[in-house]
Amino acid sequence: MRNERKNSIRQTIIETASRLFYQQGYVNTGINQIIEESGVVKSSLYTAFRTKEEILMAYLEAAGAATDDALKAATNKHIKAKDKVLGVFDYLKELVQQKEYYGCNFLNIISEIPQDAETVRKQIKKQKDGVRRLFAEILRPIQKEDLADEIYLLFEGALIGNKVHNDTWPVTTAREVVNKLL
Repeated sequence: MRNERKNSIRQTIIETASRLFYQQGYVNTGINQIIEESGVVKSSLYTAFRTKEEILMAYLEAAGAATDDALKAATNKHIKAKDKVLGVFDYLKELVQQKEYYGCNFLNIISEIPQDAETVRKQIKKQKDGVRRLFAEILRPIQKEDLADEIYLLFEGALIGNKVHNDTWPVTTAREVVNKLL
């Protein structure tokens, strides 16, 4: 029973911090705001997490798992490799049009943290390398895995372009380029 309560408190903190980090940024979110909005007492937060960075790591891990699941679901709708890759860009276009979309969780955080935040940077790199591997795995059966990095860069460029222009054209254009490559 005690472990369940501890896990519940931990999950509440992660969910609250995730929402706040995503909507207003890591730097702009304070521990006191997380405590207040999660409804947990300060001692419970510090029992579950020693530092704000530990909360950030839990957020990145949860966001990474959700992103991986969403990208795999987008690819699993298709049979042909080309359609699987294009399906990722179709998913991306739907994602960036959502009302509550504030940009890529990982790119948002990497732009906020200092250069020496190695643990956080490694976690973000791990997530992004997973996307690169996904493209390589999809393209391997058609012997075009050498295009995985180019497609990955188009994917990342589409995310940044959307954030800068607040429009879907970067995603649509990246998809068109990928279609030509394949």
